[in-house]
Order: sequence, then structure tokens, then C-alpha cells
Amino acid sequence: MTWTKGPKEKTGFMPDEKQVTLTQMWAGQTGIVVQVQGGHGVVNRLSALGIIPGKRITKISSMLMRGPVIVEVDRTRVAIGFGMATRILVQLDNKATE
Repeated sequence: MTWTKGPKEKTGFMPDEKQVTLTQMWAGQTGIVVQVQGGHGVVNRLSALGIIPGKRITKISSMLMRGPVIVEVDRTRVAIGFGMATRILVQLDNKATE
């Protein structure tokens, strides 16, 4: 299951802009959540943490290999597992890609 904003909703995202998974972001980078990929359990869990398409997210830190990823959403810091972080597609801010 893939959770994105529908065609009737205005997302403001340009398809040619840089989109990466949360695990590919550097600490301190900010972007907008574009898509959450996975089943109902993953989507519901991330939704309960406030990680939904259209939300601004900042990667705070992560471990070297496959440890937890700490992100900030709505001025709240949460830690999510590496597997869940790979399922979150983020469009980086213009400042972060220059």
C-alpha cells in the first residue's frame, strides 16, 4: 500500500525536484514527506507519530549502519527504526539541495 496525496489535493511538489528516502538524508536536512510506502500497519504507526504526506520533517541523527533514525515533526522528536525510515519518501527543501 502506498499513501500519497490524491490527484484532487494540491501537493505543491514538483516531480523534477530531489526526492530521497529518510535514510538517504543527512543529519540536519529538512524536507516534506511525499509518500509513505508499506502496509496498513506501517502507515498507521507512522501516522500516529505525525509522519504523514505534506508534513515538514527534519532528520536529527541516525546510527552508522542500520540503527534508529531520529526525526523532528511538529517540534516533536521521535525515533523510528531503519526499516520504517526506508519507507518514507521525502522531497528535500530547495536550500538543502543547492
